[in-house]
Amino acid sequence: MTATATPAVGRTTERAGGGALAGTGVLLRFDLRRDRVRIPVWLAALTLGTLWVAAAFPQLYPTATERQAAAATMNSPAGLAFTGPAHYLTDYHYGSMLSHQMLGFMVIMVGIMSVLMVARHTRTEEETGRAELVRAAVVGRHAQLAAALILTVAVNIALALLLTLSLGSLGIGGVTWAGSLLYGAAHAAAGITFAGVAAVTVQITEHSRGASGMGLAVVGAAYLVRAAGDSAAGDSAGSGLSWASPIGWAQQTFAYLDNHWWPLLLNLAAAAALAALGFALSTRRDLGAGLRAARRGRPEASGLLTTPLGFALRLHRGMLIGFAIGMLVLGMSYGPFLGDVETRLQDVEVLKEALAQLGGATFVDSFIAMIMTLLAVVAAIYVVIATLRPRSEESSGRAEPVLATGLSRAGWLGSHLAVALVGGPVMILLAGLALAAAGAPTVDESGLFWEIVAAAAAYIPALWVTAGLAVALVGWFPRASALAWLVVVYAGVVGYFGTILRFPGWMSDLSPFGHIPRIPVEGFSWTPLLILTAIAAGLIALGLYGFRRRDLETK
Repeated sequence: MTATATPAVGRTTERAGGGALAGTGVLLRFDLRRDRVRIPVWLAALTLGTLWVAAAFPQLYPTATERQAAAATMNSPAGLAFTGPAHYLTDYHYGSMLSHQMLGFMVIMVGIMSVLMVARHTRTEEETGRAELVRAAVVGRHAQLAAALILTVAVNIALALLLTLSLGSLGIGGVTWAGSLLYGAAHAAAGITFAGVAAVTVQITEHSRGASGMGLAVVGAAYLVRAAGDSAAGDSAGSGLSWASPIGWAQQTFAYLDNHWWPLLLNLAAAAALAALGFALSTRRDLGAGLRAARRGRPEASGLLTTPLGFALRLHRGMLIGFAIGMLVLGMSYGPFLGDVETRLQDVEVLKEALAQLGGATFVDSFIAMIMTLLAVVAAIYVVIATLRPRSEESSGRAEPVLATGLSRAGWLGSHLAVALVGGPVMILLAGLALAAAGAPTVDESGLFWEIVAAAAAYIPALWVTAGLAVALVGWFPRASALAWLVVVYAGVVGYFGTILRFPGWMSDLSPFGHIPRIPVEGFSWTPLLILTAIAAGLIALGLYGFRRRDLETK
């Protein structure tokens, strides 16, 4: 059966009395069965991450004076861009503090979850050919998308309930049950909106990565639009740009402060319209195809494309370019803070203590060391994505015909790994150069530009260790390869919260990022970098050896 025969299959099903949604319940149960691990992990991570921060606020800001000092620190264009509307600052208790600082960030995570979930159960199924087999049974043309949307909506509602129950039971001043219910509902409403976005993007392109990438780009654009609107609005509740973003709608509820429910109607209306558009567009294309016509390729492949490394680079090109742009923007966004970081943060005692623990000669040096850790963790996200790409190629069946040629297994896996090993350093260096270019001119300190670049370069061995752990899992435990993400999550939590919440030193030592000299706070040292590089080389060799010995696995 070919993809072009799909409309006939759909009409046959509908004539048989099944209807366009026939089989939705069966597919929903099947999708739930497939995500029986992913869904609890997402829900636990999002709920516990929020709960952890909320529970820490009373220790971080025990007095009203310290909370007002934090509010004064946030009341700047840059501060509002990273958090939310200035209206939250009018009464900065623990509840409004949680909603102001966490809602915009966590909604991004929820949006990512929703986009990936819809794409996984729709476009990925078509790309691998499984959807064609399913549609050969009594399954309506809209059943697969309907099942994916129902599952995603249910997961977002479950997240809202978990946040409501966990936050409401904390008993922290200002974190009320009514505010917690709205806070959870805001997450769910925004997540459902981005599920609607994914329902449209999966119709546009025939590739699951492209559909996910477009959906995630919308999530990022929504955040940037919201940030621009809130920073431009000053002391008001938000400018017109704030109201042009689904994330802005969620924040305009002012959970724990004013408790406005009506902005969530905008999220739900947008979600319904986008879902309807997705269903309508799905009828205008063949199964497995996209609305966007594939570009004609060259009559002959370039010489680079005929090599393993060139072919791998071509597959990674979109993700590589997208992350490179993102790292440049992220580095530049932190740069303007350097010039007045001491003035803005001098009244926030908890940050002063955290930065003092780093031992920097100046406040600026300590702040650079802390920010560089976060930039390195973001670069590690790219490294894991690139290193796990061979596993995706293998499970989808695309690796088998490639390996049926004269290409060795080590050469095939090594070509993808090479992109990750070079791409990771490129990401962190781009972020470092952007941070140095935007921040060094604002600080009257000679040599700071190259110190920032050196601080970025020092994290390269830690990125290589991350790639080594991922490829070792691919080589020996392919079904558990997703565990590589634990390295990134752990490094992010310890790197971001470790100093502020005073985690013990051994927790940092468990992460490869914890052994990097924090330049410019600390002097440069070759020893930990050489040890990490040797560990990375050993893990890579182990992974390549394991991949040569095992059978290929396809789903």
